Amino acid sequence: MTGSLNIALDAMGGDNAPEVVVRGANIARQRFPNVRFLFFGDEGRVKPLIARHKALAKASSLQHTDKLVAADERPSTALRAGRNSSMRLAIDAVQAKEAAGVVSAGNTGALMAMSKFVFKTLPGIDRPAIASFYPTLRGESVMLDLGANLVCDADNLVQFAIMGNVFARTVLGIHRPTVGLLNVGSEEVKGHEAVRDAAAVLRATSMPGEFHGFVEGDDIARGTVDVIVTDGFTGNVALKTLEGTTKLYAEFLRRSFKSSLVARIGYLLARPALNALRVRTDPRRYNGAIFLGLNSVAVKSHGGTDALGFANAIGVAVDMISQNSLDKIRDDFARFLAGNPTSPQVVGL
Repeated sequence: MTGSLNIALDAMGGDNAPEVVVRGANIARQRFPNVRFLFFGDEGRVKPLIARHKALAKASSLQHTDKLVAADERPSTALRAGRNSSMRLAIDAVQAKEAAGVVSAGNTGALMAMSKFVFKTLPGIDRPAIASFYPTLRGESVMLDLGANLVCDADNLVQFAIMGNVFARTVLGIHRPTVGLLNVGSEEVKGHEAVRDAAAVLRATSMPGEFHGFVEGDDIARGTVDVIVTDGFTGNVALKTLEGTTKLYAEFLRRSFKSSLVARIGYLLARPALNALRVRTDPRRYNGAIFLGLNSVAVKSHGGTDALGFANAIGVAVDMISQNSLDKIRDDFARFLAGNPTSPQVVGL
């Protein structure tokens, strides 16, 4: 990446803010030396933390606000009453072209509501979707929507597929991604009408890569496709199930190695392999969900992550911006509309 890039940070968002936000920015600064940070938060708490990192202090500015969005605040309330909050001011900085993207570990619903209200959606996008990536047997895949839209029609699913395709190319570096629709079976007759109609459109749509067809729940971890598309209700349940299963097996493994003296010796012998496994499945490595479909880059970090996880969320924002992802989404939709001018499934587009 060449040239300076400004990222706006909600310094007060998250379970361990502002400490994690500042330390995460310092880690990201080392990875991206050309990035500058615009912090928004309580000066009395944030400024001393920034001052501990001299290089970060030189690459940062701080705008004071003692207002923040509570973790349990309703999105509608935050939208009405949070105009001077750290989250809203960070979003406004992007809209004012003072920064190229925003990262927050705060209230997900509030961040989505504010970002959609301020940034608006890209041409051809009815609803933004939450997308993130995760480890699989084949490498890494992206899944969307992860909770922004509980009920979706065929148009929404087609839009998610095109946006997910761009995410896989720009953030994961997959030149020709495969795309699949999450369903209850792989047969064409399976699933509800919206899924079947979306599949019909995607089979006839030209995108970089390939439309694989329907995939099932066990295909998520297998990595059968690079992009899994589903509605927000199903996607959120699937992601939380995947996270919970990972924690379950980690706990089973820990208990097994403590069960006897022989097991403890086995752990010592297997420790290098287990350390590699821990790194491979570390959730901090995959932290940073992007709100796809907006006119600007907005990234949601997990609220309970640590500094390394927050730094990786910043990395997602930098990748999206430096790879001109929004322009690629616009171009892909322009090509999609040009190739499907009479399709009944794109009337809403």
